[in-house]
Amino acid sequence: MPPPDAEEAPIMSETGNPSRNGDGERPERPSFESIYMDLARTLANRSTCIRLNVGTVITSTDYRKVLAVGYNGNATGLPNKCDREEPGNCGCLHSEENAVINCDAPRHVEKIVFVTHLPCVACAKRLINLGNVRQIYYGEDYRNRDSLELLKSVGILVDQLLE
Repeated sequence: MPPPDAEEAPIMSETGNPSRNGDGERPERPSFESIYMDLARTLANRSTCIRLNVGTVITSTDYRKVLAVGYNGNATGLPNKCDREEPGNCGCLHSEENAVINCDAPRHVEKIVFVTHLPCVACAKRLINLGNVRQIYYGEDYRNRDSLELLKSVGILVDQLLE
C-alpha cells in the first residue's frame, strides 16, 4: 500500500521537474509580471535602509532581457547603513535610482519597470529621463502618490500588482 501522501506528489518528468498534474495538464505558469515583481521583492532583501526595503527591475518590453536591477542603500564603498535616521532623509540611494544608474540600454530601447513600491516624484523623473519607459508596475503604495499623475502625463502606464 502506498504512503498516504503518495497521491499528492507531483508527477515528475524525466529531468526530475514537475510536468503535468493528475489530469494531464501542465501546472499554471506564472506570468512574466509576477516573475519580475518577485525578483524586485527578492532584491529588496539586499536593502540596507532601516526604514524601507525597495527593489527595482528594468526589463525589455518582450520580457526576454533584464536590463538593470537596483535596491535602496548607501553608495558603493560607503558603510552599508543609512547616513541618518531621519525618515525621508536617511541618505540612501533609492532603488529606482540605482537601477537607472545600472541601466546601460540605449534611450531608444523600450522598457518596463517593476518596483516593490510606487516611485517617489524624484525617482519618477529619473525613470522618465531614462527614456522609453512604457510601463511601471509597482507592488505597494508610497506615502505620497504624486508620481502617478506625473508619470501618466508623459504617457507612462502605471499599474499596481498586488501579491
